[in-house]
Amino acid sequence: MPPQRIFALPRQQSLLLPAVINPFVQETKLSKADIIKCVLLGIFLVPIRGILLSLVLMITWPVAVITTFKHPLKGSVEPMTGWRRFMCRRVMALLGRAYYFAMGFRVVVKGKQVSSREAPILAVAPHSTFFDGIVCIVAGLPSTVSRVENLATPIFGRCVRCLQPVLVSRERTDSRKNTIREIEKRAKSEGVWPQVLIFPEGTCTNRSCLITFKLGAFIPGVPVQPVIMRYPNKLDTVTWTWQGFSSKTLLLLTLCQLYTTVEIEFLPPQIPTEEEKKSAPLFASTVRRVMAEALGVPVTDHTYEDCRLMISAGELTLPMEAGLVEFTKISRKLNLKWENVQKELEGFAVMASSCKGGRISIQEFARFLKLPITPALEELFALFDRDGDGTIDFREYVIGVTMLCRPANTEDVLRMAFKLFDTDEDQRITRLEFSALLRSALGVSDLNMTKLFKEIDADASGFITFAEFEAFALTHPEYAKLFTTYLELQRYQALKGSGDEGPEWPLEEALLQGPGPADQGSDSASDKKDD
Repeated sequence: MPPQRIFALPRQQSLLLPAVINPFVQETKLSKADIIKCVLLGIFLVPIRGILLSLVLMITWPVAVITTFKHPLKGSVEPMTGWRRFMCRRVMALLGRAYYFAMGFRVVVKGKQVSSREAPILAVAPHSTFFDGIVCIVAGLPSTVSRVENLATPIFGRCVRCLQPVLVSRERTDSRKNTIREIEKRAKSEGVWPQVLIFPEGTCTNRSCLITFKLGAFIPGVPVQPVIMRYPNKLDTVTWTWQGFSSKTLLLLTLCQLYTTVEIEFLPPQIPTEEEKKSAPLFASTVRRVMAEALGVPVTDHTYEDCRLMISAGELTLPMEAGLVEFTKISRKLNLKWENVQKELEGFAVMASSCKGGRISIQEFARFLKLPITPALEELFALFDRDGDGTIDFREYVIGVTMLCRPANTEDVLRMAFKLFDTDEDQRITRLEFSALLRSALGVSDLNMTKLFKEIDADASGFITFAEFEAFALTHPEYAKLFTTYLELQRYQALKGSGDEGPEWPLEEALLQGPGPADQGSDSASDKKDD
C-alpha cells in the first residue's frame, strides 16, 4: 500500500504550552462595593496609619544610623557582633514588625526556622510584591542580596545597611561572579554569618505558579530552607507584577483594608545530595518542586527574560503577553540567547502588525510571504501551529523558525532550489523562470510574483543571482522551509502514484529532514528530539 501522510502532528511534550500562560499579570477587578468599602475605610484608616508609619520611621532611622555607624559595607566586611548584632536582630526587627503592623498586616507563621548552621540559606517564594520584605523581619533580619543603588534610598537605604546585604552592581562586569563568591563565603562560614535570604525567582509573579529559580542560592551546595508565602485575602491588594496596578495604587488599597493577612511557612531544610552539590540546576529544581507541592501550584519555565520580552513586545505595539515564551526552556532546548529571541520578536511584529491579539492566521501568514494559500503553505502553517488552533503566536513562531526553517536553510538546499528555478542553467533566474516554477509549485496559474521577484532582486538588474537568492533566504527562512515542503509533497505524490509500499511517516519528522540524502539521516534536528 502507498505511504500514508499523517497530518495530526506529533509534538515534543516539553515544548507544549505551560500550565500558566502569563504569571506576570495582576487581574484583580474592583467591584463598586469594593471601591465604596475602600473609600469609607480609607477616610479613617489612611490618616491614622500614615501617622503611625511616620512615627515608626522617625524612631527606626536613628536606630539604623547608630547600628551601622562606621561599619564598612565594602572591602573586608565582617559580620556584626556584640551590641550591633543585638540592635539589628532585636531592636530593628521589633521596629520592622511595628512598621508592618501600622500598615495593617496580620502575620501567621508556620513551621520552624532552623539556625544558620543547619541551613545557611533561606529560599523564599513566590515573590509577588514589595510587601514580601516582611519575611526578612520574621526571619530575624538575615542578610539579603541587594542592588548598590538601594543604599542611597533615603531612610530605607540606612535600614538596608543593617542587613549587611550582598551587594550587586549593574555597572561592574564581574558583579555576578563576586555576588556568587560572597554568598558562598557566607553560606560556608559555619554560623559566623547570619543566614542569607534570597528570592530565587528574581522577579515578581502573581503567585499562580513558581517560575524558574535563579541559581545563586544553590551554587554553594549547602542545605537550603525553603520558605513559602501566601496572602489568603478575599481582595488581592498586594500583587505587584508587570501588568496590573501601580505600586502607589496597591499601597493605598492595602492601607484601606481593615487588615491584610500574610502566611509565612518554614519548610524542612533541603539537604543536597552529592549529585545536587555538583549540579546547581538540579538542586534548584528539587527545592522548587518541594515548594510548589506545598503551595499546590504548578511550575513553569518563565524567567525575568520573559518580562524583558514583554516590554519589547509592548514597544513593538504587540500585546505585552505576546512576548512570553518560557525563556528558560526555549533558550535551553533551542540554544537561543535573549538577543536572538528579541530579534525573532521584531520579525514576528512585522508579520503580526495587521492582526489583533498578537496571533497570526493563515491569511496574514500568506500575505506576509506574498503567496496564495496552497497545500504547501497550509502544511508549513500547520507545522508552526503547534496547538492546532488555526493561529500562530510568538512562542510557536520562535520554535518554528528555529527548528523547522533554519535547518532547512542550508547551502545544499538553497543551491538545489536555485537550480530548479534556473531552467536554462545560466547562473541567474529571470522573472519568467521565477514565475513559471512558483505557478507550478503552488498550483496557481494566474499568480503575479512581480513584487516578490523585485524584493529578491536587490540590485534591480532584472534577474536574480545566487548571492541575492541566498541573502534573501537567510533573512526569510520561511521560504526555505516552504520549498522543502513542496519537494516533500512532490516525493509523496510520486510514491503514491507508483504504488510503492512504505512505512507510515509523520509529516513533521519528514519535512524537518528535507529532500535527498537527508531523508535517511538523523532526526536530531526534529521537533521530536529527546528532552
